[in-house]
Amino acid sequence: MAGELEEVRSFVPEPENARLLRDAFGRFATGVAIVTVAGPEGPVAITVNSFSSVSLDPPLVLWSPDRRSRRFPHFEAAEHFAVHILEAGQGELCWKVVKDAYALSGLGLLPNSHGVPVIPHVLARFDCRREAVYEGGDHAIILGRVEQAELRETGDALAFFRGQVGRFLSA
Repeated sequence: MAGELEEVRSFVPEPENARLLRDAFGRFATGVAIVTVAGPEGPVAITVNSFSSVSLDPPLVLWSPDRRSRRFPHFEAAEHFAVHILEAGQGELCWKVVKDAYALSGLGLLPNSHGVPVIPHVLARFDCRREAVYEGGDHAIILGRVEQAELRETGDALAFFRGQVGRFLSA
């Protein structure tokens, strides 16, 4: 209730309390995206909430995969990738990709002009060429130049907050 004091935890981030830092980061509500690349055995995908626009001129975006992920080599090596901004009704797809890098195999996804499999019916999609990969601690920062984009005019966003996904309603 308004006026009541609420407990606030203050801490210095250290390896022993990494869960607290992760929980604090989770207080920042984000959109949910799936990044895809063409793998040797079909589409490889990863669900991310680290996506961000960087620049309009030139058109740049970034996202940050975990270097410890078994999926990481696919994304680090890919010259082209696609970032898909998920619609509120795609929560099940989000979690399938979280659990399985190859969850999109067998869905008959069509490739973009660079052979990257693309997911239909998303709020927006950015077809990118890798511009640079930067060190970012236990993650990499992948910068991509947007070569083609598409967007839908309607639909609510899938949002991530405190380890859960939900709907962000558009006005």
